[in-house]
Order: sequence, then C-alpha cells, then structure tokens
Amino acid sequence: MREGQPSQTAIITAAARAAHLVVDREPFIFHDTVAAALLGEHAEQIIGFHRTYGDHLIMSGVRAQVTARSRYTERRLAELVRDGLEQYVVLGAGLDTFACRSDPAGRVTVFEVDHPATQRWKRELLAAAGIPLPEALTFAPADLESGDLGSCLVASGFDPSRPSLVSWLGVSMYLTPEAIAATLAAVGGFAPGTELVMEYALPPALRDERSAAFAEFALPAAAERGEPWLTFFTPDDLSALLERQGLEAVEHVRQADSVEPALWRRSDSLRPTELCRLVRATVPHRPAAATAGQPDGS
Repeated sequence: MREGQPSQTAIITAAARAAHLVVDREPFIFHDTVAAALLGEHAEQIIGFHRTYGDHLIMSGVRAQVTARSRYTERRLAELVRDGLEQYVVLGAGLDTFACRSDPAGRVTVFEVDHPATQRWKRELLAAAGIPLPEALTFAPADLESGDLGSCLVASGFDPSRPSLVSWLGVSMYLTPEAIAATLAAVGGFAPGTELVMEYALPPALRDERSAAFAEFALPAAAERGEPWLTFFTPDDLSALLERQGLEAVEHVRQADSVEPALWRRSDSLRPTELCRLVRATVPHRPAAATAGQPDGS
C-alpha cells in the first residue's frame, strides 16, 4: 500500500491467477477459483487486458510466473499437511486466496502476514464479494521492511515451537537486503523441521533471452507504480545468506522445473522464464549442545 492506494502488484498477481482459467488452455497449471470474485470491480478490466493482450510476453509471463510458483508451494504444503503439519505462514500475502478455496485449509491454521493497510483492504474486498472469513485464517499485521516478524506472528497466535511451512512468493525482490536478512533470521529461529519456499529474482547475468526481454518491460513498470525491484540473488549467494540466518537450502528450482513437465507442453502462450527462481529451505534439526565436562549440579 502506498499513499493510501491498494497494492497494484497484489491486484496484478490475483488477476493473473484468475485470468489463467479464462485465457489459457488446458492443462491448467493452477486453479484459483476465488481470485476473480475477490477482485470485485478490479476484475473485469484487468482480466480483460489478459483477454485482449494475453499472448504478449508480459501478460503471459506473469500468468506463468504466478501459477507455477503457487502450484509448487501448495503441492508441498499438501504433502506436509498429510504428514501432520498444522501451521502455514504466507508472508506478503496480498490477495492470496488459499484459505478460502483449498481443502488443506481446513486442516492447517493459515497466518497471513502483510501490512495492516493491505489487510484492511483485503477484508473489505472479502466482505464486498460475500466471501466469509475462514475459521482457520488469522491476519498477522506486520511490515517486513521494519517490523519484527516473530513477535507479530506470536502475538497473532502462532506457535514458534511447532514446525510450519512459510511461503514467501513475489515479495523479496521489492525489499532491501537488510529486510530480507531480518525476515530469514526470524524464520531461521522457528522450530526445526520448518520449511520455507521463497521466490527470488535473478541478476541480469543469469537471465535467459526471454527473461531479459520480460525484465526490460516489467521492471520499469514496477518502478513507475512505486514498487521497484530492489534485490537480486544468485543461487549461491542466497544459499549462503540462508545458512547465516539458520536455514539450509534444500533445492533451487527453475520455473521450468517447478511443475510437472507435461504442464509446459502447451498450445497457448505460457512459457517458463529465468527471471525468478524458487528456493526451498529448512530449519535443520541440530544436535543438542555437548555437555561433556560440564557440571551436572550434583
């Protein structure tokens, strides 16, 4: 939220998820059946752009990006919920709709972290659309650029002693390196077994031709609407940062590899790019501190 205006990035992202089911052909990468209703008056105009200009590199690129990253993350969440996971944290949630549409949402407590003004706006959209607040959804207001993530979550009922999945999609590129490090440090202090799925932007040298062309359009447009991309990582640099903040990188995932290969065998304009990647990381189970030679109190 800037100067009292809704986040254009949140609107664009939700509209791309909604437009995927309208503009693109099967097989669908991701099914967000709530986004269009949530967008309300914003929906028809922006989805209309996708209908008219859906084959343009930017429009198709955004749809590919948001659907692939969501499918990867929610697939991993479903696996963890089957194994007993009970907490799901969505950082920079924006207009995320998981809690309103997904079967696992009834078996996991969802903590949506975002700026308080963004959350008020989302509540207004939900009410206007007649979408009830799910019992499992908790809003945890926080400013990731300056706030204390751990304290904000705990104040909202989050239990840091139990493992969780933390989703951080479409956010890190808009933050400073210092804010990213602080957020990762907070996640690194969560319970062992906690997992993080984070999307990050690649520096120019690692982009392919299609991604470079996408960035040439998209990055100036983001800056114009007051949401510039600030931070980029190589996979090695991000792995090192994760380790310093108490996390271990499990895998770095190219967009092309984030979903089943069959989903990229398409007759429409959706193609994977190399502008951003996903990293999956864990809070490791560390051995207890050695006690040999220490007084036992007897």
